[in-house]
Amino acid sequence: MKYTVLLLSVFASLSFASEIKSGGDTTTSKQGANAFSQPATNLPLSDRIDFSVGNSFFRNPWVSAPASTDARDGLGPLFNTNGCQNCHIKDGRGHLPLEGDQNAVSLLIRLSIPALTDTQKKQLILSGNIPEPTYGGQLQDFALPGEKPEGRIVVKFDYHTETFADGHTVELRKPIISIADLNYGAMHPNTQMSARIAPPMIGLGLLESIPEATLLAIADQQNKDNNGVSGRPNYVWDVAQDKTVVGRFGWKAGQPNLMQQNAAAFNGDLGLTSALFADENCSTGQDLCQRLPNGGNPEVSEKILNFVEFYSQHLAVPMRRNLSDPLVQKGETLFQEAGCASCHQSNLKTAARSNRPALSEQTIHPYTDLLLHDMGEGLADNRGEFLANGQEWRTAPLWGIGYTHEVNGHTEYLHDGRARTEMEAILWHGGEAKASQQAVLGFDARQRAALIAFLKSL
Repeated sequence: MKYTVLLLSVFASLSFASEIKSGGDTTTSKQGANAFSQPATNLPLSDRIDFSVGNSFFRNPWVSAPASTDARDGLGPLFNTNGCQNCHIKDGRGHLPLEGDQNAVSLLIRLSIPALTDTQKKQLILSGNIPEPTYGGQLQDFALPGEKPEGRIVVKFDYHTETFADGHTVELRKPIISIADLNYGAMHPNTQMSARIAPPMIGLGLLESIPEATLLAIADQQNKDNNGVSGRPNYVWDVAQDKTVVGRFGWKAGQPNLMQQNAAAFNGDLGLTSALFADENCSTGQDLCQRLPNGGNPEVSEKILNFVEFYSQHLAVPMRRNLSDPLVQKGETLFQEAGCASCHQSNLKTAARSNRPALSEQTIHPYTDLLLHDMGEGLADNRGEFLANGQEWRTAPLWGIGYTHEVNGHTEYLHDGRARTEMEAILWHGGEAKASQQAVLGFDARQRAALIAFLKSL
């Protein structure tokens, strides 16, 4: 009998240790403001030089050409920021500007128009959407000195209140985005706009390493469960492979891998060319790219792209906290009972990767399925991206969410930062998640506190 109790205790301890390590052996025990900026714990010392070099290109500002620092020149001439770290602050989450604030750094406005012609419909296969003719796929609100930015982002808010069964109320806000001071002419009358804040950088290499078969199996199981939750993969264009593959990254899973995600950000956010995106980000109605010197062809070399890819693949997820707290344990039970775990999958395993051994065959707890789900009209941006429609979003990973405030000094969630707390984010869930939202609206004060304690433990 004593042996059985001891054995059960050992198994419980092993399970407990596994759950603490959200990112498997890559998990870091670092806490505080730099919790999201640590290399994978199992990354050999011999590889940490590559991590540090990639970090330098991610963190340090790029400059306009020509410059003595020719490894990082070519910025702009139109851009959103001069360094990746300005949006992914401390490798964490971006935020909305305060109402009336002129500085919208870490906020992007995606732009597109509906595909109406046969040529445009074919273009959707390659680009995911049709860029606005004058201002392109996103608004650049900065320009090099002496030049005009494309425009200025203006944010206002609409508010409404959700009421729980016990009478408790929560105010929700929705950002209303407009563009002022357009400097290159009027936008297309049918322009679609979608606000996006920068997501955290942690654990991305692990998400990249989840086998495609695993994601498809989750989608199949969700269909079989017949409970109103039915995720699907986005299929997007892989520039390097010149074919359609499963998407994983971005708010609508519009990018297939970290190499392409990074190269697209260099191009769209910083105005830098690379082998994957060789064209400057000026439209035919903007002559800046022709008038001003560039940083070479390409401006971001293959070597730099490789360093930044390695860095973004190996940023560690911090360990979970307070797992023995009864309130946290109760919150996890409520999370399951409300159906949240259908999309926020907690137990996944990465594939064997001989070229990335630190990420290989890791049991991880990301709380995502990387699939698209219809989240209802409340969260809709009414803008498609490859197969994703205007109401669909990729399930956001929840690991590390409890560190948000200590890393970034705020708690702003969802694709456009509208939710100021975890509970606000939950209450915005509709569509396939409507039943879960309604279940939470039935929680009393103790249950609400437990659910939030669980989320903050991640």
